[in-house]
Amino acid sequence: MNALNEALEALTSQSPRERDVRAAELGDLLRGSALSQAVAELIVSRLATLTISEPDYAVRESALNSICEAFNHHKLPLRLLEPLIPGLSTLEPELLKSSLYILGATQDRTAAETITPFLNHHDPEVREEAARALSEIAKGTEDNAIHNS
Repeated sequence: MNALNEALEALTSQSPRERDVRAAELGDLLRGSALSQAVAELIVSRLATLTISEPDYAVRESALNSICEAFNHHKLPLRLLEPLIPGLSTLEPELLKSSLYILGATQDRTAAETITPFLNHHDPEVREEAARALSEIAKGTEDNAIHNS
């Protein structure tokens, strides 16, 4: 747990390289299955907040990649990722694609409102990722309907 606390604290380092390395280390932790849901949510929340305030592209990329890793073992609520939403339209296409993937992976129907406008984005890869994200939300809605019936 000490390594986790150190990595979380280092996200505020003055050094972009240190923030980048620590964001990637947190992704390594999220990639595994040892973290509790609460710890995974704490890490994802911190990484989402870092992404919106971070000026360095590499750090933002590492933070988003790490958030993506969390979905391998955890179902994460949209509320953790809401800090990303206001800045979506300002993101570079690669980071925007990761963000759309993340929003879709929540399988929260309310994320569709945010994703839908990107079906008309100028970058075809962003449009494609938006469509995939919406499909993932639809799949989650169908899965929930089946489990609840």
